[in-house]
Amino acid sequence: MTTRSLPRILGAALAGAVLVAILSIKLNAFRDYQIAEIAVEVTAVAGLTVLTGLSGQISLGNGAFMAIGAYTTALLQFHLNWPLIAVLVVAAAVTAVAGAIVGVAAARLYGPYLAGATLLLGVALPYLAYVYPGIFGGDQGLNVTYTAPGFLGVNFPLTRWQAWVCSAVALVTLVLLANLGRSRVGRNWRAVRDDEVAASLAGVNVARARVLAFVVSATCAGLAGALLAFITELVAPGAFTITLSIALLTGAVIGGLGSLLGAIWGSLVIVLVPTYATDVATSHGLSSSVASNIPVAAYGVVLILVMLIFPQGIQGGVQWLLGLVGISSARTGHTAATPGARPASGEVPSAPASQHEALSGRGVVPPGTPRLTRGGDPPEPQKKEGTQ
Repeated sequence: MTTRSLPRILGAALAGAVLVAILSIKLNAFRDYQIAEIAVEVTAVAGLTVLTGLSGQISLGNGAFMAIGAYTTALLQFHLNWPLIAVLVVAAAVTAVAGAIVGVAAARLYGPYLAGATLLLGVALPYLAYVYPGIFGGDQGLNVTYTAPGFLGVNFPLTRWQAWVCSAVALVTLVLLANLGRSRVGRNWRAVRDDEVAASLAGVNVARARVLAFVVSATCAGLAGALLAFITELVAPGAFTITLSIALLTGAVIGGLGSLLGAIWGSLVIVLVPTYATDVATSHGLSSSVASNIPVAAYGVVLILVMLIFPQGIQGGVQWLLGLVGISSARTGHTAATPGARPASGEVPSAPASQHEALSGRGVVPPGTPRLTRGGDPPEPQKKEGTQ
């Protein structure tokens, strides 16, 4: 990350923290709970958008990683009564190890095969709670009890404390992921996503980059699972079905893959739209059977509309609208490399994602240079006219 972008990101995080603090004070307890829930989703979706948007790997098993983080939190709090910060750190570490194991196993899988393997993980892992009810509590789950610190006062609302903690973790996660995405690791991920063969020829360790992306995504999901246990005060297998994994991926796609701001937009959609649709259905006096299906229908309508109007997600649409009014992408903190474009006066040109980008497509390639095609042999050298 450049020294110019770091203050901007820290300033945005500080502004977000101030906004959350003001909203949590002005709003009621239910809205505080919603803020905490949105922060949980942001933490999970941000890790998934890095995995899918930057490294190009599809995962339908992040709900399982959330279950690992949540059950780790419940077990540590129930048996050892550890403080919340220590529990969050250990939950993230345990989930990172699980992500490394899954990442190594899935390093050679691509496309639908990788999605199928992670789907199996997302379906099978939560059922361990039913197999070992003595440890994980079976279908009743495990209780998690944390109270607000005493220095905040006896009457301090627990939901406000939960909103503050979850928002703080989400903001720290976003700052760290923004740093990582602009570092050499992030450039390696983009090179692997674009062309693994060219990235390998440029010196990128493809397998290590893929596994590291899985570790980062799993760590974020584990933190989100720990926070979910913190705000719901209950960890049960019914909360970590495959529906959760699909919802996380949907939020990443709706917001905009590869964009951390898109993770925020997607989290707002998957949390607020079902709640608002339920309120509308209840206020119009619909039957319970019909009202229960309204959130699903509204969710699908929003997804279809976003994909039709803004194929790059909500954040892509926001950048397009800002471009119409003359606000450059640099002011929004999202710069896109344009082939052949020269930096403005005083602006430092960004480095290419890898040596491959500088040698193929985004840099200058001598005419007649043979190119490698994935899965094939090098092309025959071109013969000059007049030669046999």
